[in-house]
Amino acid sequence: MDQIDKILERDWDAANQRGQETLATGPLAESAYYDQPAGKVVVELNNGVGLHIPPALIQGMEHATPADMAEIVIEGHGLGLRFPRLDADLYVPALARGVLGTSAWMRSLGRKGGISKSPAKAEAARKNGRLGGRPPSTEKKAVP
Repeated sequence: MDQIDKILERDWDAANQRGQETLATGPLAESAYYDQPAGKVVVELNNGVGLHIPPALIQGMEHATPADMAEIVIEGHGLGLRFPRLDADLYVPALARGVLGTSAWMRSLGRKGGISKSPAKAEAARKNGRLGGRPPSTEKKAVP
């Protein structure tokens, strides 16, 4: 056995161990479906938690139609969700942690939220402005 085979075997064994640990601790999907009236993917987990996620927040599903979302297959003993019509897969433990895509995708969601305009946000900004704007930071800065 050469060095590459040893590395591959070690990595394979480590991945299998991580997989077994994840299966033992979860969370795992017990059921998944698209709730068309609500416009959300609903995932019931083995820990009693239910996730209700708008497809527009999930990377690669932002333009999915209800027909695209109609079929969801649970794979890998509950570790994954497969959307055959979209050729898309989601990792359930990541969804449970609120990870809906790559780091860049998650940053883009944060930026969209930060620039959203609503009457409540506009009123809060006006109120904050009347108070003198953003309060100064109370953090102590390190002295060089």
